[in-house]
Amino acid sequence: MNLARVTGGVVAIGLTALVISGCKDQNTYVPPPPAEVGVSQPISQNVLPYLQETGNTEAVDEVDLVARVEGFLSSINYVDGSAAKQGQSLFVVEPTPYQAKYQQAQASLKAAQAALVLSQAEFERQTTLFRQNVNSLLNLQQAQAKRDTDTANLENAQAGVTLAAVNLGYTSVNAPFDGLVTKHLVSAGELVGQTSATKLATIIKLDPLYVTFNMSEQDLLKIRAGLDGHRITQEELQKVPVEVGLMDEDGYPHKGLLNYVSPTLDASTGTILVRAIFQNANRALLPGLFTRVRIQTQFAAKPALLVPSRVLGTNQEGSYVLVVGKDDTVEQRKVTTGQSFGDMKVIETGLKPDDRVVVTGNSQAVPGRKVAPKPVTLTPPAAQ
Repeated sequence: MNLARVTGGVVAIGLTALVISGCKDQNTYVPPPPAEVGVSQPISQNVLPYLQETGNTEAVDEVDLVARVEGFLSSINYVDGSAAKQGQSLFVVEPTPYQAKYQQAQASLKAAQAALVLSQAEFERQTTLFRQNVNSLLNLQQAQAKRDTDTANLENAQAGVTLAAVNLGYTSVNAPFDGLVTKHLVSAGELVGQTSATKLATIIKLDPLYVTFNMSEQDLLKIRAGLDGHRITQEELQKVPVEVGLMDEDGYPHKGLLNYVSPTLDASTGTILVRAIFQNANRALLPGLFTRVRIQTQFAAKPALLVPSRVLGTNQEGSYVLVVGKDDTVEQRKVTTGQSFGDMKVIETGLKPDDRVVVTGNSQAVPGRKVAPKPVTLTPPAAQ
């Protein structure tokens, strides 16, 4: 046997074994390390629950200014859109004819008073003569009838003076309250009040101002039951704070109080009309504006658990969060959510204060798999 051939075969077999052994080491599966995710316990903070609705602003008082007597409009005493004080004269209907009628009524009153004085004296004289058996009963009755007629004439004359004074007063159309007056609808010199009252303008009271909105019966009962833990009275209901924000405003800068709750429910919509009143000295609110309304359901803040809204997921069963257990295994936890406070969401049920919620790297957290949790500090929302 050739020793060289044998030796070469052994070497070849050894090299082949080494190659095969090297291939086995390279194909061995090594599992990847657990994914790193950020976790944090839910924020425990006292919050003030509230309901959010939509509403509209309404004027507390809005009155049409009308000409109640016939005549030519002699003057307009305001600038369109300007403010007016209660009692301020805004329009004047030519007063001369009504002044003359008032003077006529006063003259008729004086004449009636003089006639009554005379008839009263004659009645007393006839009464004395009748007692002395000098005069007949007929004369006494005639004197009494004349006295009674003059008394009635006097009362009629007094009513005429009152009526003439009222009509004279109607020649000046005054502001019934403080407010803003719209543009005038009739020009000076036009005949007004000819067949019916003529609308001249409208005055609107802007301070205070109403905000009305519709609330479901369930929400209303929630408020009444939640405030101080008992069903409050109508007087207490009017102390409930209400906040309002306009479409171009951040938050709810306007503060008011609940003012009215309709005593009846609209059966067609299942809602009830609610009204709040707001001080509006700076006239930031105008009637007819669309508003966002926030109304608190409790007088005092209560403890709550909050998590970032972005960590919430949804499925057919509702909302859920990913929680890391004690063995670092991810669990999908069903939760019930409440109100939002900034970018934080209240969790009403499903979480405990010491739960570790996945707040970053959610896409790497798979339910049932282990992760490498890394603590993350959450920023609490602004105090509510």
